[in-house]
Amino acid sequence: MYALEKIKQNIAKEINKALAPLDSNADGVKGLRNGKYLTGLGKNIVQASDLISPPNPEFGDLSITCFEMGKKIGKTPAEAASRLVGKMKPGSVVSSVKAVGPYLNFILNKNYLAKNVIKEIKKEKEKYGENKIGKNKKVMVEYSNANTHKEYHVGHLRNICYGDAVNKILSANGYKSIPVSYINDFGIHTAKTLWAYEEFFKDKKLPADKGGFLGQVYARAARELEKDETGKRLVAMIMKKIESRSGAEYELWKKTRKWSIAQFDKIYKELGVKFERIFYESEVVEKGMDLVGKLYEKRILTKSDGAIIADLNKYGLGVLVFLRSDGTALYPVADLALAEEKFKKYKLDSSIYVVDIRQGQYFKQLFKVLELMGHKEDMKHLGYDFVKLPSGMMSSRTGNVITYEDLKGRAVAKAERETKTRHKDWSEKKIKQIAGKIVNGAIKFEMIKVGANQVITFDIDKALRFEGYTAAYLQYTYARIQSIARKSKVKSQKSKVGFNSLTEDKEQGLIMRLAKYPDVVSRAGENYDPSEIAKYLFKLGRAFNDYYHSVPVLKAEKEIMEARLILINAIALIIENGLKLLGISAIKEM
Repeated sequence: MYALEKIKQNIAKEINKALAPLDSNADGVKGLRNGKYLTGLGKNIVQASDLISPPNPEFGDLSITCFEMGKKIGKTPAEAASRLVGKMKPGSVVSSVKAVGPYLNFILNKNYLAKNVIKEIKKEKEKYGENKIGKNKKVMVEYSNANTHKEYHVGHLRNICYGDAVNKILSANGYKSIPVSYINDFGIHTAKTLWAYEEFFKDKKLPADKGGFLGQVYARAARELEKDETGKRLVAMIMKKIESRSGAEYELWKKTRKWSIAQFDKIYKELGVKFERIFYESEVVEKGMDLVGKLYEKRILTKSDGAIIADLNKYGLGVLVFLRSDGTALYPVADLALAEEKFKKYKLDSSIYVVDIRQGQYFKQLFKVLELMGHKEDMKHLGYDFVKLPSGMMSSRTGNVITYEDLKGRAVAKAERETKTRHKDWSEKKIKQIAGKIVNGAIKFEMIKVGANQVITFDIDKALRFEGYTAAYLQYTYARIQSIARKSKVKSQKSKVGFNSLTEDKEQGLIMRLAKYPDVVSRAGENYDPSEIAKYLFKLGRAFNDYYHSVPVLKAEKEIMEARLILINAIALIIENGLKLLGISAIKEM
């Protein structure tokens, strides 16, 4: 248990002890209200989690509202806060207690906090902030559900960055998190791409990036098929050939499928994303067809105008179509079989699907069908909103997208130019390595720095800036601290340092921020919200830079300098830990 959590628990315990004697009626008869004696009133009223950062930092370090307490003891919140102040005794941990309106506020002993928090950080290192809340429960996080035979664009990046961060954060919260990907390689879009390839590109020379090339082919197919009825019938025939796994169309599907998978593997490697397993629709769709037959026999599914559907109207969920009237399968067929395999093989406690918000209704329907099949496992859909460009919304059909390859190439070129300008003595290899980390950080941070329910307008030029709410700002802050440490020429940090020399208000504010990091990790895991960590890191980085500009570190007296070096090194470690949870590399030199 971390220092701040221990402090919260002790304060909560003291408040609960103080509450029972405060219970009285208007005549001051202890323990009596409305003719009834109350015992153990304060026992469970206040929990450690009730203690929060006050709305105004000037009030103190921790605060608790007295609305509920006031009701329990028959007082107004302000009266309850005032009466409790006299019962709470300051000590080695809490310096003072004061009431401000309905709030009971606690000012902590900063020397005690600094000593214990920095000691924890030095001991735990990269594990500082982690907890065991998840109790090693098995959670499968499914993300990067891309389509073969289409382009991999900026919109896909939000999915993979969000999913990867959630996976890492759940692991930090004590869950056995299992990252997997599900690739849609068997849908009608594959038939459309193959039709357009044969119709318009068959005899043309293939580019080196064959996976990206298929995205162009699909965009052409989408445009042409809007007005080509004959083409639509041919696409349906191609789809049947693919599903029958026979003929030249199927062989072409296998060949082109490899192009997309090779592209995905390259992207995952560049982004540093690893999956425990990658599922493919083509591997589970036949099992899904068998399941559809069984569910039809059990009357969970029914027939309507030749199609096989799940009529979920009585649950307020409408109708979910499994098979078209021509017998071809839709997404739910494979999704059912995939869910069955997941639960059977991995014995999951929870299965999380990271898919955009447009699929919200679909997953409600899918989960209901799985429930009707007898599944009681926890299933969650983590939706996220659109990514758009400064010029407007993207569309695969029109080809109005920025592909991953185009984005990465342009961003790396820009980062390399700027890095070379700053460091003319660096080798080309080092420049490329640093530029690559800066670009990866920029892409990932932009995709997760806001809540999943917010639309992102992605602008790579803004994302690469070294100032403002960007990964580059945090990476630069980390590099600055490493530079200070090198300039200090202090080779090792003493185990005994007088933290009572850290008396500056900005220092004490930084220490309090460091103490709160474990709470942020916990909250991010509870809410599946990486932006909690991103926001925390930005505020920490900004607070450090403000501190460094106004308080001398290297020019301070030796004892004070050593204490300040330990403090800023602790800040660097937290920045590194937090960025790691977001899938971003800290950089020692920039």
